[in-house]
Amino acid sequence: MTIIDEISICANQLANAGKKPTVALVKAKLRQAVPLPTLISTLKTWQHEPDFITSNTSQAKEIEPQKSTSDSELINSILNNAAIKAYIEGIVAAELVDIKTELAKLKGNVKGKLS
Repeated sequence: MTIIDEISICANQLANAGKKPTVALVKAKLRQAVPLPTLISTLKTWQHEPDFITSNTSQAKEIEPQKSTSDSELINSILNNAAIKAYIEGIVAAELVDIKTELAKLKGNVKGKLS
């Protein structure tokens, strides 16, 4: 079974239980560690297949979570990842530069109109 199959199975199991398969919920259900980009891209293209809840290569009933992890613990774990944190900080910094530039232009326009 590929990791994409495992992600799809977990997402289908969650959807069958009436839950929206979020990154946090699927990650908590997986039996092995998965890179976040793989998980996110798979969930973006995932489509609900109610009958695809077990692997074709095994007779396992359902994939059980590796351990019980709350959503907040999982989010904290993700945010503590240095690469993700650096990526988010980079995006925020770039947006701040754009905002500061726009603010400076607006200030100049206001000063010009007041003069």
